Amino acid sequence: MEVYKSLQNLLFIDIETVAQHPSFEEVDAIGKRLWEQKSFYINENFTPQDLYTRAGIYAEFGKIICIGVAFFHLNKEKKELELRVKALSNKNEKELLTQFKELIGKFDEKKLRLIAHNGKEFDFPYLSRRMIVNEIPLPVSLDLSGKKPWEIPHLDTLELWRFGDRKHYTSLELLAYCLGISAPQSELSKSLIHDTYYKEDNIPKIVENCINEVILIAQIFLKMNFMPLLSEHQIIKVK
Repeated sequence: MEVYKSLQNLLFIDIETVAQHPSFEEVDAIGKRLWEQKSFYINENFTPQDLYTRAGIYAEFGKIICIGVAFFHLNKEKKELELRVKALSNKNEKELLTQFKELIGKFDEKKLRLIAHNGKEFDFPYLSRRMIVNEIPLPVSLDLSGKKPWEIPHLDTLELWRFGDRKHYTSLELLAYCLGISAPQSELSKSLIHDTYYKEDNIPKIVENCINEVILIAQIFLKMNFMPLLSEHQIIKVK
């Protein structure tokens, strides 16, 4: 299949993150002072305690709890394209990032291209920063040191949609809606992930949300490249 040749080295990614602690009160003294400085620039009308659930947005104050990945696979028996989807989750961030690195290592990293929505400003740098914090050497696909812009193996559906308009932001859900792609109704907005993780301890709900988002990124990429969308039976969720 000619279509598969253009898709076989793509890995779609979505990450879910939370603050490093359940509440601001549990942060150490230095961390509190630094978050107070940071939160003042986020919104000076709210206290650092009120804003702490948003700390997961920043790699210096947050951590990764789930990584959704998806890649295209050619089912030779059915002679059709499939999307293999998997979510990695672990309360131990170092173990989670090590699992992710091992998964990436199964691909040909010289050809591999990573794709995410707002990935260049969030997912890719966040993954890289947390790997450094956890003393994990960066995989080839995330190590940008010495690379020229055209050598960086990253694609970003938000950047593709911007068409050079740097000030323009479009959420994943809105972009899917604009392109006529049906998406499952999300019960878990980014603002609710902190409580879902720390108060409800509902990891399966976060995993499901992550899987749905990475599927949506793949569908958007197909649509933006004028390729047929995948039907439900073509999406294979791997344990």
